[in-house]
Amino acid sequence: MNTSRLLLTATLLAGVSLSGAAWAQDYDPDATIRIGSLYEPQNLDNTAGAGQGINEAFNGNVYEALFQLTDAGAVEPRLVESYEASEDGLTYTFKLKPGVTFHSGDPLTAADVKYSIERVTAETSQSSRKRSLSTISAIETPDDQTVVITLSARSISLPYNLSYVWIVNDAATDITATEDGTGPYTLGEWRRGSALALARFDGYWDEAPTNGEVVYTYFTDATALNNALLTNAVDVITSVQSPDSLAQFAGNPAFVITEGASTTKELLAYNDRVAPFDNVQVRKALARATDKARLLNSIWGEYGTLIGSFVPPTDPWYVDLTGVDAYDVESAKQLLAEAGYPDGFEFTLDTPDYDPHPLVAQFLQSEYAKIGVTVNINIITANEWYTKVYQEKNFEATLQEHVNHRDIVFYGNPDFYWGYNNPDVVKLVADAEAAGSEAEQVEKLTEANRIIAEDAASNWLYLYPQIVVSAANVSGYPVNGLNSQFFAYDIEKSQ
Repeated sequence: MNTSRLLLTATLLAGVSLSGAAWAQDYDPDATIRIGSLYEPQNLDNTAGAGQGINEAFNGNVYEALFQLTDAGAVEPRLVESYEASEDGLTYTFKLKPGVTFHSGDPLTAADVKYSIERVTAETSQSSRKRSLSTISAIETPDDQTVVITLSARSISLPYNLSYVWIVNDAATDITATEDGTGPYTLGEWRRGSALALARFDGYWDEAPTNGEVVYTYFTDATALNNALLTNAVDVITSVQSPDSLAQFAGNPAFVITEGASTTKELLAYNDRVAPFDNVQVRKALARATDKARLLNSIWGEYGTLIGSFVPPTDPWYVDLTGVDAYDVESAKQLLAEAGYPDGFEFTLDTPDYDPHPLVAQFLQSEYAKIGVTVNINIITANEWYTKVYQEKNFEATLQEHVNHRDIVFYGNPDFYWGYNNPDVVKLVADAEAAGSEAEQVEKLTEANRIIAEDAASNWLYLYPQIVVSAANVSGYPVNGLNSQFFAYDIEKSQ
């Protein structure tokens, strides 16, 4: 199979400003890279509701997959030596790379791959990509180096979707607090609520990392995180959460600011199953009552991007839909009246307790008061959000940032937490996955994108900027942060 056809059609571009001095100096191969982040994992298993923090720390660092989504947005073979698809697209045969071992010393085998895929597709799995792999009907392991996957229907995104499946040793049991991966780092000390350390794995099958250890230090607010970089407590911040903080680093030769491409969308998600959000006119009214340009400016200043749907410009099926349900207060009032709510209504907005969600909630509360809609803000923790909103679907509306790449498919799943169910979209998403070419896939998902926007399925507020700030003696870190992954193995720290 021609693997170049599996490259994503979108090329992610980053405006990079790097210190020449950082590149010129020799780096310390045993350096400790101290990474500051707001996203601590809830546990260490990405099929057990661990949150985006586990992807940031473990994806590509501790665990690897058959394929890898690179920071440039391409899908590349990782633990696969070669593969081919049958002419009908229903059978994929993968040959594994030889000589790969887990951190425990066990060799990588086809049985481990089968076990790892079945962990993601299991009934108890909480992986957001579980549904994307639902066309897998059988996995066979004719020998230790060969995996044969049979599909019930064509799946043009199979290699891409397999990049979300971390390959775990089939002898591993509970990995919510331990690990046994094939990546360049092993788990060091994890001090819950504080820090997580990764140690270089000397038995790694590929090139060794350009550092000796990585320590993720976790903070509960952006100010403390920024202060840690200013006081040399960390070397790099994975994603700056406030543009106001950049003034502390701009123009200072001790620091480097890098702006990359983001896939993180801030959205007001409705529970489309319940009144009044089961009414398209109500959803469209709230979209038109939201001055998104003013919101984005109030949160991010000159950074960030307005979006009119769930699809960022880096996805192949992006079209500019910001003109759909554009800001128009009088039109919003008229739509509410037509929907049977001339005097407005009242609802509870479940809001995660970390930045910028509380500020966004207050902004929306003020906006919707102008059309007679009362917003009661209910601040909850990330754990509460996961249980109450994502698992139990016990909410009216919520704020959340969705970090995943190419995740329009979630709107084709009526069982997803927001409950959007348009049969035309469900079919388009399914047909796109069964497409015989990338062009056909793009055509169908572009149409689905337009329908979702016209339905105002959610209220897509803005696309986050992706801003990384580091000490000037640190280089080689990823700048785009797709899916919140943060590959640490190429980071260099000059002596």
